[in-house]
Amino acid sequence: MCMVHGDDKGLVMPPRVAPTQVIICPIVSKSASNKQLKDYAEDIRAALLKVDIRAEIDSRENYTPGWKYNHWEQKGVPLRIEVGPRDIANKTARLVRRDTGAKSDEPVETLSAFVPNLMDTIQSDLFIKAKAGRDEKLVRVTKWDDFVPALEKQCLVLTPWCKDSEWEDKVKAMSREAGLAEGEVEEDTCATSVAAKTLCIPFEQPDLPEGTKCFVSGLDAKCWVLWGRSY
Repeated sequence: MCMVHGDDKGLVMPPRVAPTQVIICPIVSKSASNKQLKDYAEDIRAALLKVDIRAEIDSRENYTPGWKYNHWEQKGVPLRIEVGPRDIANKTARLVRRDTGAKSDEPVETLSAFVPNLMDTIQSDLFIKAKAGRDEKLVRVTKWDDFVPALEKQCLVLTPWCKDSEWEDKVKAMSREAGLAEGEVEEDTCATSVAAKTLCIPFEQPDLPEGTKCFVSGLDAKCWVLWGRSY
């Protein structure tokens, strides 16, 4: 399906709701007609759709390739495929990963097998990177004195917890007061409050020896809970 309205003229989009996984950008040149490039790109798109890869073609002629690259990177499309006259001659396509910027030239006849594997690799790499970043900022605290300093370092804070809503409200108030500069006042409706809030009770609970106390109330802890701030 080709959506034709305003400056989207020439943008070929499949009738899908799910986000685009691959954007195909024909590179206009005197060495190949627009029709040749579009037909070549459409063949690639058709092959990818057959293996459940959501692909679109950006064949708009009123934007430069560089503008299109930036446009789709901002939209978060993980993989770009560039096709030009040289690719047509060599029966290849250039693949560019959004997460690393890595480029490779691949035969078009194997793209339907190569791209799904590459998408799995991108997903795995992003997950590993995100998990490492999270773990680097995850700290375990067992007493109040260490709690706010950990928040100040933009950490996720895991604490033993009594599961008392009254004390949860107190933690919110106390951490807000501790996080504000002298004389500073924060509105209750502030979207990025310095106050701590409970994020979740992790499914995988660390050991909680009998007699462990809640980090703030001193009551018997019933679980570990994760705290953080909005940034």
